Amino acid sequence: MRIVVVGGTGHVGSYLIPRLVAAGHQVVNLSRGTRRPYTEHPAWAQVEQLTVDREAEDRAGTFAGRLADLTPDVVVDLVCFTEESARQLVDGLRGRVAHLVHCGSIWMHGPSLALPLREDSLTVPFGEYGVQKAAIARLLLDETARGGLVTTSLHPGHISGPGWHPINPLGNLDPTVWTALASGAPLAVPGIGAELLHHVHADDVAQGFQLAIERRDAAAGQAFHVTAPSALTVRGFAGYAASWFGREPALEFVGWDEFRAGTTPEYAGQSWDHLSRSQFASIDKARRALGYAPRYAPEEAVRGAVEWLAGHGELDVELSAG
Repeated sequence: MRIVVVGGTGHVGSYLIPRLVAAGHQVVNLSRGTRRPYTEHPAWAQVEQLTVDREAEDRAGTFAGRLADLTPDVVVDLVCFTEESARQLVDGLRGRVAHLVHCGSIWMHGPSLALPLREDSLTVPFGEYGVQKAAIARLLLDETARGGLVTTSLHPGHISGPGWHPINPLGNLDPTVWTALASGAPLAVPGIGAELLHHVHADDVAQGFQLAIERRDAAAGQAFHVTAPSALTVRGFAGYAASWFGREPALEFVGWDEFRAGTTPEYAGQSWDHLSRSQFASIDKARRALGYAPRYAPEEAVRGAVEWLAGHGELDVELSAG
């Protein structure tokens, strides 16, 4: 197939595009052209690269037409964040493209009411990102149900892998959390440590996208969670992470006011966004319908990211063997 990927040099695309090329597909990547993919692979030499400013073209109403003019069989949209942007794309591709595959998020769900979350679980999303992802998922499902464009939305957890900072056991991106766990220093943890985080390796997300593309009939008009097989509690995650450095975690459970007073508003906000949702998303539907089979446990996905950061001088920690 001829596949156009929007945002293919990011977390997911860096793994997805080499997979698609290896499977024999013709791939065009549209991106801002500001960074290289996170993974080097000979497949990139076979990819047509086009530079585009998505936001500017959305404002001008030209983006969907640009994609359709490339005559793809499939469009994979990895960087759509508003319902209006998705609506423009759907309207412009309807009748011209066979399949639109969208990258959503498990944040289309709000705080967990029952676990595990299913794709149709009734929750109330919050925050601009979660609200918009939920709205996009509804729009896509409704579009296909009405007989319009065939769409699929895939919803990852906290994407982890070599090349970027993963969400840490406090649910934020504060690098000092890793150094505290590595040194055995006390670590203030908001809440009781039973809150859940649901990570996934970027290559497992890419696997889900490839399956949705190549098993279009099973994926048509559907939403799927694509996460690791299990989720981690905060205290369990901290225990795994400390063990990478030959330590036991020294956790001090505190109230949210005390936690906020001891960190930056940015990190406190990230922690609240993740831990207040406390999500564990079922992958049963993706397993059954697509054959989705993630390779990485959540702690393995995060360890790979931390090892990369340490090896490239972005974290001053040293991991133990094993």
